[in-house]
Amino acid sequence: MNAKKAAKIFKAFCDENRIRIIQLLQTGEKCGCNLLEDIQVSQPTLSHHMKILCDAEIVKSRKEGKWTHYSLSEEGMLQAIRYLQMLASSENEDSEQPCSQDTCSCR
Repeated sequence: MNAKKAAKIFKAFCDENRIRIIQLLQTGEKCGCNLLEDIQVSQPTLSHHMKILCDAEIVKSRKEGKWTHYSLSEEGMLQAIRYLQMLASSENEDSEQPCSQDTCSCR
């Protein structure tokens, strides 16, 4: 996963309302109108949050008439978990070798 994609995913988790939406979706699919009532934001604000969550592939949507129904994307959530695990992995740490440049201050 590239850094741009990772930033998009983690941006989705960096807002209190988006975390609340994710928590609400843990129990299953919800209509946008229900989410609107549960998190008590304006419709444009909800749309903004849902766009970020959907663009990050954390949430998926489907249209039914004039309403949109949202659910968690299992694959998207797993992708976020795998990337965070990769970042935290000691295998990705550089060895603690000092720099070879004479001007480096890390020695």
